Amino acid sequence: MSLQPHHDGSATYVPEQEPALGQTVPVFVRVPVGAGVDQVYLRTTGDGEPRFAEAVVDRTAGGDVWWRAEVEVRNPVSNYRFLLDGAAGARWLNAAGTAGHDVPDHGDFKLVSHAPPPAWTRDAVIYQIFPDRFARSAAADGRPAPDWAIPCDWDTPVIGRGPETPRQFYGGDLDGITERLDHLERLGVNTVYLTPIFPARSNHRYDASSFDTVDPLLGGDAALVRLADAVRARGWRLVGDITSNHTGDAHRWFTDAVSDVDAPERELYYFDLPGSDYESWNGVTSLPKLNWGSAELRHRFATAEDSLLRRWLRPPYGLDGWRVDVANMTGRRGADAYTHEVARLLREVVAQTRPDALLLAEHGHDHTGDLDRDGWHGTMNYVGFTDPVWSWLRAGDDPVPNFLGTPGGVRRRDADAVLATMNAYRSLVSWRSYTHSWQLLGSHDSARIRTVVGDAARQEVAAGLLATMPGTPVVFAGDELGLTGTNGEGSRTPMPWHRPESWDRRTFEAYRSLLALRRDEPALRHGGLRWVYADADTLVFLREAPTGTVLALARRAPGVPVHLPGLPAADNIYGGAPALHPNAPLPADGPTFQLWRARRGPRLTHSA
Repeated sequence: MSLQPHHDGSATYVPEQEPALGQTVPVFVRVPVGAGVDQVYLRTTGDGEPRFAEAVVDRTAGGDVWWRAEVEVRNPVSNYRFLLDGAAGARWLNAAGTAGHDVPDHGDFKLVSHAPPPAWTRDAVIYQIFPDRFARSAAADGRPAPDWAIPCDWDTPVIGRGPETPRQFYGGDLDGITERLDHLERLGVNTVYLTPIFPARSNHRYDASSFDTVDPLLGGDAALVRLADAVRARGWRLVGDITSNHTGDAHRWFTDAVSDVDAPERELYYFDLPGSDYESWNGVTSLPKLNWGSAELRHRFATAEDSLLRRWLRPPYGLDGWRVDVANMTGRRGADAYTHEVARLLREVVAQTRPDALLLAEHGHDHTGDLDRDGWHGTMNYVGFTDPVWSWLRAGDDPVPNFLGTPGGVRRRDADAVLATMNAYRSLVSWRSYTHSWQLLGSHDSARIRTVVGDAARQEVAAGLLATMPGTPVVFAGDELGLTGTNGEGSRTPMPWHRPESWDRRTFEAYRSLLALRRDEPALRHGGLRWVYADADTLVFLREAPTGTVLALARRAPGVPVHLPGLPAADNIYGGAPALHPNAPLPADGPTFQLWRARRGPRLTHSA
């Protein structure tokens, strides 16, 4: 460990969290006494030109010197970093940490003056539901299976790969979800995210045949109204899933385009291509790709008064926002590069229709170039959270396929690589985009976390990181019961409501307790992030806020006791370890996840 200065975008360091264009806002950098820093300079790049200004000492407290500087929000995204000078030599401090060499601007801290994400998302805890596999109401028994389906009993094993996989039909519906909201209440979530609910010819419904109605197999429009009303009655939110990159090949837009080469729908897709009839998602011909160069598509999808984007945000449905499927590919094809235009357009339309609605992008890989552009509010942070947590906690020697099927699957890595990965992606977006992105341990598109980590103890460590790190935690339905699955399709496991003896009660209680702590501790929802220790099997970090400080210890295996000079007295609030006394070691057992609440303000001065 070494003494390290620190800054992040949380309120401790940036008191003005919603800066306006043209405003000048104070920012603070924290430098431990003895770090060899005698002067701090602020570097900004307003209008593309670097400028330096001297920071001043604001206060000295608890062994730290707090320097203050002023940043002009000159541009919609205003970059800044710090130059630290003194006996230790000149170093840069940017969002990736300190560096003794020159660094490019894209790793700078960022102030964003675009309209902020909806305020409710900062406190959201999201529960993801794959409707076909969650719960069946009594009404579902009276609906005949569609012609494309293979009807399955609720205990029929899920086929994880093969031509039958998208055709397995279990018949879960929206009223079934409504009937099970008490389970979500006990767990401690406050936002429900549904994968697609429109008519389709698959169980996943990403091949929509219409955007105009809810699939009758799910109970139709009326069932969505009932679910939305029940969710709102609990003070929760309901988020839908929209495919902006493609439709299904049974969609009326596409069938009209295929049947008539002069149809106006022809321009909504990519037809008459060399070597193929039309462009589709990854060559899957049932998913024809939408052409966002088409003004007609933009009208039908977004800007029309009765567009699909608007309709479902309005009463009586009142969705609280959209998760955008395949946002990374939307508007991208060859020389076509409409992605940022589309993201900005969809956000504008969503805000016009419902100012407090969320627009969240799916990315399975590097999302950093698509955020902070007045488009997506955030992303599904697979690369900056899911993958590194998996690689640190994975068990066994058998390959575990990751979200995008990297050859060799998930590689086992130590904590230094985990931190490097997390910091690399976090440092390339604003703090605002980072904290409004979804952190998840798995989804309907990935293996189950229990399969990755192997046992309840390591899953508890993973759940601890999910509940206590910055960002919006997302729980995939069934993870809290210890369900398993080796890949995305295989993890779409029916919820075992009728077999409560199969539930992993320890895991459920861990999720419930951790989510309750997140709800009760402001620092876990709004605090900064400061890493204070790491070895191969151990991660220690602080969540710091003006309201208080929480210390977290995550271990994947037993190790040596961790000594942190300057550690304040702290009370254990999760994991059962003793209270901490100044200079006392952190416990060495593991796998374990422990939390302490400091009895006084933050005093730690060491960083990994």
